Amino acid sequence: MFSFDVLQAEWTKLRTLRSTHWLVLAIVAFTVLVGLAGTAGADVSHCPAPDRCFEDTPKLALNGVRLAQVAVVVLAVLSISAEYGTGTILPTLTVVPRRGRVLAAKAIVLTGVTVASAVLATLTCLLLGRHLLPDGGFTPANGYPLLSPTDGPTLRATAGTVLYLALIALLSLSVATIVRDTAGALTTVLALLFILPILTEFISDPTWHDRLNRWSPMTAGLTIQVTVGVDHLKTTPWQGLSILTAYTLTALLLATLTLTRRDA
Repeated sequence: MFSFDVLQAEWTKLRTLRSTHWLVLAIVAFTVLVGLAGTAGADVSHCPAPDRCFEDTPKLALNGVRLAQVAVVVLAVLSISAEYGTGTILPTLTVVPRRGRVLAAKAIVLTGVTVASAVLATLTCLLLGRHLLPDGGFTPANGYPLLSPTDGPTLRATAGTVLYLALIALLSLSVATIVRDTAGALTTVLALLFILPILTEFISDPTWHDRLNRWSPMTAGLTIQVTVGVDHLKTTPWQGLSILTAYTLTALLLATLTLTRRDA
């Protein structure tokens, strides 16, 4: 049976980390500020016609997740690497010898904090976009419905963005558990998210370029935000998020095996 004491202990550790409050603030601030900049600057006057912009307004409002995920990665990595750095992981594993419980408790607490931050940030982005986009001509009269979580595609993009950040948090936690070093874990995860898509652009073979681009975790995962031209996507939004889920589950499995079989 899962112990509530273990869960409470991990919550106390994460809450009392000096960086946690700043990183949670950064998740919300980065998401909102980038979304604010995008929606405030959008204008149909640059389009062939007001109803021919083909702008993906929900994705535009939620685009700040690309920057906010950096704060999520740092938060997730520090949630376990800080213990390895100070050596406090040893007494933790001594008190809770079933190590899988420790990782599960960290994952639950981290996911809860990430989801709460992401929900606040994404709903704020929708609210701001709902009021700012019409000023740039993105109105229902021009074929752009007001942003609302009750709209099917917008709801999927918003909920998917929250799930995306939660998966990134769990992926980062898993890598940090395997690597056991803050700098190494941060480098690995950020390279996987940002460097891999850049390297893909240097591949001249169109087949492999397409394959690697579609299977890049960030590129695949963020297709969940697309609401315009979905029928033309090679990877559907939910398929893309499933690819990121596969990365995360594989990393979690490896992290669990590593933690349970390796000395602290």
